[in-house]
Amino acid sequence: MTNTLPKISLPWDEIDTVLLDMDGTLLDLHFDNYFWLEYLPRFLANKNQRLLDECRVDLQQQSEEVKGSLNWYCLDYWSELLSIDIPKLKLQVSHKIAFRPQAIEFLQSLKRRKKQIVLATNAHPKALELKLIRADFRRFFSVMSSSHEIGFPKEQAKYWPLLMEQYGFQPQRCLFIDDSFSVLKAAENAGIGFILAIEQPDSTKSSIDCSPFTGISNFSQLI
Repeated sequence: MTNTLPKISLPWDEIDTVLLDMDGTLLDLHFDNYFWLEYLPRFLANKNQRLLDECRVDLQQQSEEVKGSLNWYCLDYWSELLSIDIPKLKLQVSHKIAFRPQAIEFLQSLKRRKKQIVLATNAHPKALELKLIRADFRRFFSVMSSSHEIGFPKEQAKYWPLLMEQYGFQPQRCLFIDDSFSVLKAAENAGIGFILAIEQPDSTKSSIDCSPFTGISNFSQLI
């Protein structure tokens, strides 16, 4: 039950800006995992008359080749590589897009605290557009920034000073919440003052070990 989870106390008077990841943080990662690991391989197997396992292996190899780069997140890259309209295909399963527990209530609490709320996502702009069709959270955010506009993904060190410079954030007065260890580590190295990790990005999978970062299971722990 969410009411049994321990509360996490933060020095809110030392935090001006809250930077939030989207997939796996604000939104349930199940949609993305289902699409890339289940739906797309099956679609490719049917389309190309191939074995499902072969398509899964190919996608895994193609993914590993660009992991950690913007292409890993780029829907245009994958559309061209696979000769498929990926945004259109994602739309077919967009009913699976959902907020993580208490996400809206947490955003509302940040508004009451008068914090600047910033979406800092690696998602491609077309992916962000699709998510907003099913989970429109734009009213809460003063800034919605895709790393594709910055020029580097969040796990790369060059991303953070560019983000800070572009929007005038003071890193030591920012709270950042994300579900990726490599991204959290990059944020820590960039001097982000307060960092929290998501313990269960995908609601259909088990919790993950977030150490050395403090993990949260449910946004109710911060309200």
